[in-house]
Amino acid sequence: MFTVEVATAVMLFVTLYSIVNPSQGSFGYNIAVFFILFITLLFANFAEAIAEARGKAQADSLRKTREETPAKKLEGNKIVAVSSSQLKKGDVFVCEAGDIIPSDGEIIEGLASIDESAITGESAPVIREAGGDKSSVTGGTKVLSDHIKVMVTTQPGESFLDKMIALVEGASRQKTPNEIALTILLAGFTLVLSLCV
Repeated sequence: MFTVEVATAVMLFVTLYSIVNPSQGSFGYNIAVFFILFITLLFANFAEAIAEARGKAQADSLRKTREETPAKKLEGNKIVAVSSSQLKKGDVFVCEAGDIIPSDGEIIEGLASIDESAITGESAPVIREAGGDKSSVTGGTKVLSDHIKVMVTTQPGESFLDKMIALVEGASRQKTPNEIALTILLAGFTLVLSLCV
């Protein structure tokens, strides 16, 4: 894109110069080339800004889910409402139908149908139960039925949601092989053209 920016600046100068000196080509042709280069720059910057804004919005949404999810923490025989960010490894909380699971953990009592579509993308709910291979639950998923007790297995800041937020914030889109080939081709053309001039 730097080459396109430089070419746009050069074409602006050439277009303005062609008004007083027709030897630089017709004004109509020069203004058309300048306009095409300028539109290319606008669309490239616009597309990059949209991609950045989407990533930021997704990270904010995940962060909001993590911070605003209430937890029904068990303290002895009492249930205390706390923020999910206050849960530590070893704490036990209760979830009922309709609750969002506040943190990653292992089910220690009960059985529930859980909607993991927010994490896996799979629309079908899964059954999780205490004592089996399928006893782990992920923070941010939703309990659809029944009642479970869960023991937190991660420290604050190490949950699946925290890792997802870090991935989204630090993500940079990888170029496809076609984009890499096109970049090399355009760089080669630019080098050849600059050597010929």
